[in-house]
Amino acid sequence: MTGTDRPLVVSLLAGDGVLGAFGLGVAAEVFGYDYRRLGMPRVDFAVVTDRPGIVRTDTGLALHVEHGLERLATSDVVLVTAWEKLSAPVPPAVLEALRAVHARGGQLISHCTGAFVVAAAGLLDGRRATTHWRYAGELAARYPRVDVDPRVLYVDEGTIITGAGTASGVDALLHFVRREWGSAAANALAREMVVPPHRDGGQAQYIDTPVARCEDDLLGIVLDWARAHLAEDISVEVLARRALMSPRSFARRFKATTGTTPHAWLLGQRLAAAETLLEESDAPVEEIARLVGFGTAAGFRDQFARRRGVSPRAYRQTFRTAAAVPVEGSAA
Repeated sequence: MTGTDRPLVVSLLAGDGVLGAFGLGVAAEVFGYDYRRLGMPRVDFAVVTDRPGIVRTDTGLALHVEHGLERLATSDVVLVTAWEKLSAPVPPAVLEALRAVHARGGQLISHCTGAFVVAAAGLLDGRRATTHWRYAGELAARYPRVDVDPRVLYVDEGTIITGAGTASGVDALLHFVRREWGSAAANALAREMVVPPHRDGGQAQYIDTPVARCEDDLLGIVLDWARAHLAEDISVEVLARRALMSPRSFARRFKATTGTTPHAWLLGQRLAAAETLLEESDAPVEEIARLVGFGTAAGFRDQFARRRGVSPRAYRQTFRTAAAVPVEGSAA
């Protein structure tokens, strides 16, 4: 993204009294620091509002916001964090500015009830989107042309990403980093933030069933084994035997613990491992397919393109090129 020497311009939209403090913190953590050593671009990050001056968050913290909506005209990425009072109307100037960002191809990323703001601008009509599960029904009722999915952590619709509640804001931004600058950058950033490097967008927002500590620990051991043996033919039956459970009980416990199915989890792990190999090795696609357990190169290409939107070859070319660009101030 940007493809020039100028910094990536990222702006977070703030409304007085409705700005979500958690989302502000997450955005500042991802875009407010110089992470070029991790493979990310130089970023110009700032908060904007329709009336510059003092803006209060939902927790009462007072921020002095210098930038008005005019900054959005030059922003590459616009973050719309939680709009904590759904009864508070969105200023028409804000909606018009968001429409202008979208019209010129800028990236919009909403967090939690920020989806209501993007929907109010008409930008989610005919699109799949998510928000905090508690407010999904309200979003669908207010904006019936939006395909609201209350089950997932985030939805990527290209130039619009919508994230669910609270911690899923981290997942949505890490997904964006992974999509734009590769898995190595996203994994390195996740380590800096001390969070899991990747939770698939289709993972459930919440877990219904409490997990017994001993079973949780045993499941963790099984998952560690699976990550180390992705090249093998791993079935639910194989995992269940290692967990000392019947396949049916294992599948039920797995879903209750992780919010996803064993098959979906394995697919995510294999794709993540493939991304790393595409970025960091010269192994041919056929060999990568074997190493991560897809069996055939055709099957690997199909799954990769379906889930990542590009072919393995295109992905490798993109992130190999990005990695080859020297960071300002680094050793030659």
